[in-house]
Amino acid sequence: MTPIATPKSDADDTHQQHVFRREQLSTEVGPETKTDYSVTLKGEMDANSAHLRLYYVPDKYVLNPISFEHYLMALDQTDWQNLETLALAILDDINNEVVPRWVQILIQSTNDKSGNGHRVLVQDRQPNWDNAPLLDRLR
Repeated sequence: MTPIATPKSDADDTHQQHVFRREQLSTEVGPETKTDYSVTLKGEMDANSAHLRLYYVPDKYVLNPISFEHYLMALDQTDWQNLETLALAILDDINNEVVPRWVQILIQSTNDKSGNGHRVLVQDRQPNWDNAPLLDRLR
């Protein structure tokens, strides 16, 4: 008896996209784990008409900048509902793959017809981590 092929569900496609985009993020062991320092990466997402800035304070790992470009291309293959959903997906991916002490993602629409500017900012930090002087310099 031949097994019946199960049709792919939207959940399967979403999971495959999720895995594919996370595979694009390549990390390296950072040069120093005792000192707090900030890293900034920027990029454009053409299909989603968005400008993205990633700010983070590494813990053990730093993100390879070339892999970040590939990651943005992978993100661009998905039609995101809105900038909020996109920002939270990036936050989840960075937290899982890079595991920074602190991370902030800023996404701004480059296709905002209202003129008011659509911008989303999300951030997270490891429990009990704080370095107010460093974070103040990023503002």
